[in-house]
Amino acid sequence: MHIFAAANTTDTTNTAAEIAEQVNPVEKLSQQVIDIGNGFFNILPNLAIGIFVILVTWIVAKLARKLADRIIRKADLRPSLRSLIETLISVIIWIIGIMIAATVMIPSLTPAGMLAGLGLGTVAIGFAFQDIFENFLAGVLIMIRKKMRIGDVIQCEGITGKVEHITLRETHVRRLSGETTIVPNSMLFKNPVEIITDDPQRRHEVIAGVSYDTDLEVARDVIRKAVETVDGVDKDKRIDVFACEFNSSSVDFRVRWWAGSKPYDMHHTKDLVIRAIKRALDDANIEIPFPYVTHTFKEAVRIEEGNDNGEN
Repeated sequence: MHIFAAANTTDTTNTAAEIAEQVNPVEKLSQQVIDIGNGFFNILPNLAIGIFVILVTWIVAKLARKLADRIIRKADLRPSLRSLIETLISVIIWIIGIMIAATVMIPSLTPAGMLAGLGLGTVAIGFAFQDIFENFLAGVLIMIRKKMRIGDVIQCEGITGKVEHITLRETHVRRLSGETTIVPNSMLFKNPVEIITDDPQRRHEVIAGVSYDTDLEVARDVIRKAVETVDGVDKDKRIDVFACEFNSSSVDFRVRWWAGSKPYDMHHTKDLVIRAIKRALDDANIEIPFPYVTHTFKEAVRIEEGNDNGEN
């Protein structure tokens, strides 16, 4: 009987404890809140040190960019390459600073563990942001190569304009009509790019036609002398005048000359050249013919003249 009573008493005690746990959830929740608060106050010094490390990293990165800019300016590098070097220096400093801050705020985190996690994370991020990294690498390679400087006029995939700014992800191209087009760097790196202003001068051309009864030797000399009188045409380089085609109503000459490579130079000199050729041919009584149309009929066509009253 005594043994049964003791067992009964133990069961009653356990049941009371279970009921107490179920009846007092507020105490359990408050204890969890207290534990979280104690944990936060325990890591508060490490958190403050980590924030201080990030602040120091920001200051060091800013000073390093200024110092790198002073050193690089003496090397006379291109603006795009100078910007790339400054950005890479800043990124390296920030990576080191964030790693130090993370190890301070989370003591269990080691540099080796961070590098291992960074390697796995980089693979996952690389698949998720493939296009972004592709443009990033293309931007780095564009900045490194010598061609396509800021200020060049380029043409790529139907886009023609002046390069205004090159970043690690995109290039800003100002179209000749005034709009700005933001072009992904991968597009400029993987497709052919025509750099119109790579050289200060380029060759321009125009077609000039004369009638079939014209002495072509005389016409060629007249055209060449007319082009030589135009301001903006480089007289030191050869001016070409080639008879190139028997057209429907004229013999065509291809006229080529060298002038500035900018689009305005092209339009300006072409305007002057065309006007000079027209004026010279008129002075030499050389005809620039209109298209002739000849109608042929199978049978003779009778033409009747009307009288004064308009009757046939």
